[in-house]
Amino acid sequence: MSKIKIGNKVKVHYVGTLEDGNEFDSSVKREKPLEFVIGEGKMIPGFENAIRSMDVGEKKNVKIEPKEGYGDINPEAEMVVPRTDFPDNFRFIIDETIKGKRKDGQPAMAKIVEVTKKEVMLDMNHPLAGKELNFEIELLEIEK
Repeated sequence: MSKIKIGNKVKVHYVGTLEDGNEFDSSVKREKPLEFVIGEGKMIPGFENAIRSMDVGEKKNVKIEPKEGYGDINPEAEMVVPRTDFPDNFRFIIDETIKGKRKDGQPAMAKIVEVTKKEVMLDMNHPLAGKELNFEIELLEIEK
């Protein structure tokens, strides 16, 4: 019975679903376990916290509230940009997620919310923000 500590590398399989049962991600379907180091901050807090109390071979179902997941929806994450910021042949599709770059050059994802003749409203919230997430997790391995 080995307990997980900060700095341990873990390997897990998981299936993530929303409250309505729709699956949003699965390492099982990809047939590739997720590997990460506990405490590096690369995983949502609720997921990492759930794993920290597990033993190798254990399976568990957890529900993660938005504050321990991708956060609540931030109304300030919506922005209006001129249509001229897009290529002339760009196809605007409402609710489509697009990739771009912020003013500082960092990559960004946004959902198209509204399009007018002159402007485009984008939602920069994470697609899973504001949602309760359900995970079925199996701890496969702990590396010291």
